[in-house]
Amino acid sequence: MNVTCHVKYIINPDMIEEFEHYAQLWIPLVEKFGGQHHGYFLPSEGANDIALALFSFPSLADYETYRNESANDADCLAAFDYAKKHKFILRYERNFMRPILN
Repeated sequence: MNVTCHVKYIINPDMIEEFEHYAQLWIPLVEKFGGQHHGYFLPSEGANDIALALFSFPSLADYETYRNESANDADCLAAFDYAKKHKFILRYERNFMRPILN
């Protein structure tokens, strides 16, 4: 059974370009560890400080493996450092959902 991680970010609206760069770093990294990234969604209309990300793994165990392995991966650590240095993410919340697909 697939599990989809839904991440809601509260971001600095003056730093959309920095967040977009961060998002572009993570899409291939999730896929590197066996996930399927469904994209990041940036503000367009409405709230200007909310961004979303959706990605799936075959199971919650596979997601946990990704989390553990990404904590020691040089490319992932560089992406984390970029976010920490630029401080465009004010906070985030992570939820897991079970998709219903045809």
